[in-house]
Amino acid sequence: MSIIIGLTGQSGAGKTTICEQLKAAGFGIINCDEVARKCTADGSECNKELAQVFPSCFDKNLSLDRKGISQIIFSDAQKLKQFNSIVYPYINRLIDDNINELSGTYDYIVLDAPTLFEAGADKKCDAIIGVSAKKEIRLERIIKRDNISRELALKRFNSQLSSKFFAQHCDYIIQNDSSRDNTEKQTEIIIKKIKERTYGSKEKKT
Repeated sequence: MSIIIGLTGQSGAGKTTICEQLKAAGFGIINCDEVARKCTADGSECNKELAQVFPSCFDKNLSLDRKGISQIIFSDAQKLKQFNSIVYPYINRLIDDNINELSGTYDYIVLDAPTLFEAGADKKCDAIIGVSAKKEIRLERIIKRDNISRELALKRFNSQLSSKFFAQHCDYIIQNDSSRDNTEKQTEIIIKKIKERTYGSKEKKT
């Protein structure tokens, strides 16, 4: 049975850097953003449900206007709640499929999931790593990465869980707003702690 590690944090915290290091350390990776995109692929069952609530965000081929839906749901908490209630069950089912697929290969599987807690996927995890960074640094990263306005980035931030929440609900926190070397050192320590906590890899047990 593989050990499931959640990797989460606010937008722009820099989870990708940590994820790359975990992958290099031999952890299997499930990118939940990619899972979400598969769930909302053109003509999907998920899109059929979403189109009933957000018809302006779909064309005749049931292709999702991702920027359009972002403008709506990050400006209205109720709309975001509706969107999540439709999408998360599809995402969780596909995550379970991916876990089953990777379990025969990896001792440790990482759920790289920005909305780990919101989706209820934290319940699948044996340990959770939270990634944190200062607000202005996160803003700069998001605006550059997603090519969006500062206003939309702030709306996205306002829809997310607080830094305090992650500090209280994650087993480990990586502060990712200084040097890459510093981040890598923190991650190495956590990898070691996780393996010690779970009595080492399967190779060590056998």
